Amino acid sequence: MRLDKFLKVSRLIKRRTVANEACDAGRVLVNGNVAKASVKVKVGDIIEIAFGTKTVKAEVLALADTTKKEEAKELFRYL
Repeated sequence: MRLDKFLKVSRLIKRRTVANEACDAGRVLVNGNVAKASVKVKVGDIIEIAFGTKTVKAEVLALADTTKKEEAKELFRYL
């Protein structure tokens, strides 16, 4: 699954266009490497997102094309 789509589906970032912009600006890392929006995400990958002064680190637990709001939290785990 594409990184930008995972960020939207998991609700780590609200909109896919915002996820694209964050990736283009170099604020998203996958396994320690700066990632483009098209990077394929796998279960077990570590995603780091820089939101201003705060950094969010999460591990991918599952992949899904669509989720309900309540189930989105099951796709990742905060580290």
